[in-house]
Formats: sequence, C-alpha cells, structure tokens
Amino acid sequence: MKTRCVWSGSDPLYRAYHDTEWGVPLHDDRALFEFLILEGAQAGLSWITILKKRDNYRAAFDNFDATRVARYDANQIESLLQNPGIVRNRLKVQSAVVNAQKFLEVQQEFGSFDSFIWRFVDGRPRQNAWRSLADVPASTTESDAMSRELKRRGFKFVGSTICYALMQATGMVNDHTTDCYRHKELQK
Repeated sequence: MKTRCVWSGSDPLYRAYHDTEWGVPLHDDRALFEFLILEGAQAGLSWITILKKRDNYRAAFDNFDATRVARYDANQIESLLQNPGIVRNRLKVQSAVVNAQKFLEVQQEFGSFDSFIWRFVDGRPRQNAWRSLADVPASTTESDAMSRELKRRGFKFVGSTICYALMQATGMVNDHTTDCYRHKELQK
C-alpha cells in the first residue's frame, strides 16, 4: 500500500488527481489557464467539489480556450450562471472572463503565460520537505509576489492563498509530504 499525502483521502477521484497531476510541473498554457480558473472557482470551497465539477467546467468554458472565454458576453455569462454543473457565483464567473482577457495580454507580452508565471520560482520547481500537512504553508513570499503582480495586471480571484494553490497544483512547488511516495518521484 502506497503512502500518500493525508489530504488525498479515499475518494478515487481525489487520489487519481493526487497520484497523476498535483505537483507535476506544468508548462502548457491551456492547462495553466484551466488551473487559474479552477483555483479561483475553488475559493471558499473544497477542492474535491471543483474536481467533481471539472468536466462540467471544461464543457462550459470551451475546454478552457482563453481566446474564446475572453470574448464571452453578458448573455454567455448569464447562461453560465444557470449551469448547475459549475459554481454559479457571479463574481467567479465574471472573473473567468476577465482573467482570460488578462491571460491573453500576458501571453502577448511574454510569449506565453508559462514564461510569465514560472518566473516566480526562477523557472524551476521548489523542492519542499514538509513532514506533515500541518507544516505546509497557505502562502509564501513567492505566492505573495505572484498575487501582487496578477492583481496589478487586472486579474481577479488571485489572492496569495489561491496563487499558492496554483503553484502546488502546477508543480511550481513540490508540496507532497516527505512520507508520500510522490514526493521522491517529483524530486527527480
């Protein structure tokens, strides 16, 4: 039996996410946009809630095509707010559209969102060595800096805690606890 991070629990969906995605360095702009939107949607909710709605989000948000999402108008936003498959919070849905617009601006300026976002860890995953879930911080100086810069550029739902969750999800930091089998695998 493999030892996993305690937070992965026993839900098969959560375990699969833990085992195959969380903490794996991600450099694909579409996937980075997906996590940016999903992490914002998760604010105030549990991640498992968002994971269970992930396929619905992909369908509702044109498979996280930032160019398409950036063009959503008021009618499309109202339609999304009627979709029971996603979190129907007006501010979160509107922020997805704004963030798509800002995401495209960053791509234009830096060549890719990947080039921009990975600067906050100097282009390489931070290898942490947390012994327990209680040791893992909710934010860091890097997530603080990322949050400030994203907010300065007009992004929404990008507080430091959300940014740190984005960093964890996309492998910018290896926050698997040291007893978890994935910690060592992702150090390589």
